[in-house]
Parts: sequence; C-alpha cells; structure tokens
Amino acid sequence: MFESVSGPALDGCALLLTEAGKVRDAADFVFYNQPASVDGSVRHLGRTARADSVEVNLDRIVPQIATVALVTSADGARFGLITGLALRALDDGGNELLRVDIATATVETAFVLGEFYRRAGAWKFRAVGQGWATGLAGLATDYGISVDDEPGRPMASQPAAPQAVPAPPVTSPVPAPKVNTTKAVRLRKQLAAQPPSMVNLAKQAGVSLDAHGLGDHRARVALCLDISASMTRLLRHGRARRGPIDLRNYHGWVEGLVRRRRLENGTHYNKAMKAVRRHYFPDGRGGKQTSPRPDNRPVYVMFVTDGHTSDRKGTRDQVAWSSYEPLFWQFMAIGKTRRPDGAPSSAHPKSPSGAGCGGFMARLAAAISMDFSFLEELDEMGGRYLDNASFFSVSDPAELSDEQLYESMMTEYPSWLRQATDLRLLHGS
Repeated sequence: MFESVSGPALDGCALLLTEAGKVRDAADFVFYNQPASVDGSVRHLGRTARADSVEVNLDRIVPQIATVALVTSADGARFGLITGLALRALDDGGNELLRVDIATATVETAFVLGEFYRRAGAWKFRAVGQGWATGLAGLATDYGISVDDEPGRPMASQPAAPQAVPAPPVTSPVPAPKVNTTKAVRLRKQLAAQPPSMVNLAKQAGVSLDAHGLGDHRARVALCLDISASMTRLLRHGRARRGPIDLRNYHGWVEGLVRRRRLENGTHYNKAMKAVRRHYFPDGRGGKQTSPRPDNRPVYVMFVTDGHTSDRKGTRDQVAWSSYEPLFWQFMAIGKTRRPDGAPSSAHPKSPSGAGCGGFMARLAAAISMDFSFLEELDEMGGRYLDNASFFSVSDPAELSDEQLYESMMTEYPSWLRQATDLRLLHGS
C-alpha cells in the first residue's frame, strides 16, 4: 500500500522485471489502466483519498521474473508537495509486515519505493527510495517500456531503447567529438597488440555499457581484492597484483601480488574501504562523512572477496559514510552460495561460454560453500544518503558468459548514477 498524509493523490504501480532489470513487454507494467499482470500474480486494487494499493502474490510469479518493483507517482506533481510518503506491506489479514518512509523527496515525480526480489531461491524485500524527475513515463522508459504520447492510452508493446543519463548544460563549446575520437583511436591501438580474447572483452564491455545508456560514460574504476589467507587457493590460480592495471600490465596480476605481499590472517573490509576512499577523496581521509561531498567523476569499486570479514560494524560505517560521496561498491563474492537449507547453490546458471571476462578472473573460483549474508546486508542496509552498494555471488566466473558477468556488474550502478546526479553528488561529468 502506498500512502501519504497530505498533498496530491498517489498512483500505485508495479513493474515485473527480469534479471536484466527490464520488463519482457508492456504487459509487465501493472497500473490503473492495466490493472493485472498476465499471470494474475500482481494486481492494482485502486486508490482511496490518501492511499493506493497493489496486491502481489509471490507464489504465482513465473520463474522468468526476478524482481517486482513497487512504484508510485502523483499525476506529474512533485513529491516535495507530499508529506508522509510511505510504502506499507500488509498480509492478508491487514497486519503490517514492513514499512518504508520517504522523507527527503523534492523535485521527483515518480518513485520506486521498494522491491521484492529473488535471492537463493526465496523472495526477499528491500527498500529502494529511488526517484525520477521525469515522471512515470521516464521511469517506465528506463525499465524498457515505450510510453504512448497520448495520456491515458495503453503502453506500447515494444520495449524502448535504454536512455542515457542526461548530460549537464554546456555553456561554452566543448570539442567532445575530437576528444572521443582520440580516445577511440588510442584504445584501438592498445587493443591491436592484445590477444583476440582481450579484444572481444573490450567489445563486449562496450556493448553492455551501450545497452545501459553509458556508452560515453567515464568513471574511475578500482579493483579491491581480498588477500586474506582464505583466498590463497583462489589467488594462486588467478591474475592480479597490487597497483594500477591496464592493457599493458594485466598479465600476471595475481601472481605478482602473491609474490610481493604476504597473505593476511584476518579480513578487514573496513581498512580496505577506508584506503579506497582516502585515495579518491583525500580531503576526507576515509573517515566519517555526514554531508554530501560532490565530485566531477564517479568511482566504481569492484570488491572481490570470499565473503568473510572481521569488522562488520566498521564496514557498515564505511558503506554509510561513503554514501555521501560519488562512490559505488560492487561486491562480487566468489564461492558457492549457501542456501537457507544449508545446501550450496550458484548465483548464476552455467553458461556455455567459459571464455572472456569470466576467464579474466576464471581461476578465482573455489569449490566451497560460503555464507554471504553480510554482503547481502550491505546491499540492503538503511541509514544511507543513497543506495551505493550492490552484491552478486558466483561459484566460478568461468561459468558465466561475458554478457552475464557484465550485466551482473551493471545491475544497480546505472540507477545509482542517475540518483547521484539528481542529488548533485556528481557535477560536470
């Protein structure tokens, strides 16, 4: 149930999304003009003066659907005019199971307040609180739906092309084509000396970025690699070493790390995350941050681990404090996920392709079952300026096609990027 205390009336909606974060077609958008999904698992129940309701029967949702996003709009009105905006989940008896309150809305005209999502064979819920200033039409378009120009008419049945994040206004001529061409030529020259597998990786990365509207996006990228003793078996069969990595030095990456650094007895996410923050935002020294700290360019951190840490409170603090910085944590857990019943499971099905990007970290795999509940918690924790972390696990990266791995790496980053821009954590990028 979507509800408010005062302001414009709310319209509740739901989007049924695949693992790619997109609808299969327009029938997966449930709203007042299309009040039920095809399988009847999600229904729009209608609104009262101060509330609107959507019914979700998780047991009836087909396997192709991985997420049900719960969306609300206010007929184009800004949510800054609405007080007491909240999402409440009720059981069949009307008892409240959970509640999500949104207290910081300003210019947004559509919101994803929460999501039901599949994880390890079970349905879970997470609060989202992500707003769009482009209204319900803009939100729907970003999830793959083409919206008809005439209000009140049904959605078109063909998915729209992904939309790029709008660029900031340009006040003086910028030779962007020249810069982009120079970068492209330089990249082609670098790739010319690389094996075909690396060339294919770069091409696939470009395809994945283009699919999310990020073909021209630029970010600082860091790889944070667990070097605890529990990772010994993985590291000795992988490729990584400390320091900058690019097309000139990626060979022997892990071998160099193992030779130069003694593997540690404990795992301290807190220390590693503080070092990353101090490197990119030295003025804050990786410490407590409670107000926005904007920058021109985002930082994307690929955090590879086997799921163990000795400093959970410090890690939670780092995730919360860094939410005020333009920094996104992508946690990738290596190992077989331990399901609630204790049996191991893989987060991804086997792919017929064992080459490519999966091969780049191919031998980081271990045939052990791990508990990744803490990483899940970081993905879903509250108390942040915005959701700045995502998590996925994989028993063996070589089991994934390049496309699957890149898509896993982009599950939440595009939406974080959009929200960070709206909240002015990013400017001029």
